[in-house]
Amino acid sequence: MWFRNLQIYLLTKPFELTPEALHEQLQEKAARACGSLEMATIGWQSPLGRAGSQLTHAVGKCTMVCVRKDEKVLPAAVVREVLAERIAEIEEAEARKVRRREQTELRDEIMQDLLPKAFSKSSQTYAYIDAKNGWLVVDASSPKRAEELITLMRETLGTFQVRPVAVEQSPAAVMTAWLNGHPSGEFIVQDECELRDPVEEGAIVRCRRQDLESEEIATHINAGKQVVRLALDWGERLSFLLADDMTVRRLRFLDVIQEEAAEAEGGDEATRFDVDFSLMSLELERFLPRLFDALGGIAKGE
Repeated sequence: MWFRNLQIYLLTKPFELTPEALHEQLQEKAARACGSLEMATIGWQSPLGRAGSQLTHAVGKCTMVCVRKDEKVLPAAVVREVLAERIAEIEEAEARKVRRREQTELRDEIMQDLLPKAFSKSSQTYAYIDAKNGWLVVDASSPKRAEELITLMRETLGTFQVRPVAVEQSPAAVMTAWLNGHPSGEFIVQDECELRDPVEEGAIVRCRRQDLESEEIATHINAGKQVVRLALDWGERLSFLLADDMTVRRLRFLDVIQEEAAEAEGGDEATRFDVDFSLMSLELERFLPRLFDALGGIAKGE
């Protein structure tokens, strides 16, 4: 359940639904399996999976939700193979060329024929609403995945006003300064970064397991490249990769936090989930404001 990625959004209006009231509304778009002729479905499921019946799970002012997306697995190679066979049969039987428009119609027919036999796969996206701080935090490595959850929330509630967090200073400029002899007091640079030349089609340099204080890195920065991804450590409690779009990837809760979680082990799955969620949300409540402050604070007007 521990989040590995963070897409951070700000609530532009206070979120006033109780977890119970939110659960009732989410039921209207509960997750379900794909029908025989459906390529995909998306809906809400319990954050506890089969161990839970509620579509929300609350700790304090934080409410966890989970989206499940079911998709039919229909490999393109299989469709192309069947299509090629159909085209060959028609051309041989009718002694004519199958034109592009007819090929498209045949492809659609093949898709409809194969869909009922296709296997399904499912994926989950977790997020929590922090009503106290006015955040939505989504465990997704890309904004596109997070936007699927936000879109479904808007369709479910009728309105859900959020915007991606923006900060006063350019994250790329701040991270570049950290590597250029102006380190952060709180965030410790680790051994991975990505540098890019800001000009269009500019050079890209990716470094892993590299001393980022070396002359080699300094040469790239002096040549005008900017840091767009940087591995960092915060207080020996969290490690992560920060991107210039404010995406946090490869988030790890380090030993001191995991030890706290281990001390609370025991009980049923719901109890363990409750403990982990509580520790995680409290830690992020401390971490996120420090991250925002290091980048100049949340942009005015946000």
